[in-house]
Amino acid sequence: ESCRLRWTNYLRPDIKRGRFSFEEEETIIQLHSILGNK
Repeated sequence: ESCRLRWTNYLRPDIKRGRFSFEEEETIIQLHSILGNK
């Protein structure tokens, strides 16, 4: 737990939290249709 908190709060403070934007969701769906589950 403390490792995860350190990663999200200190080592990577730029990580976006919350829901995906419409554009991000479209990109995910498009790439998933090309790449599938890996």
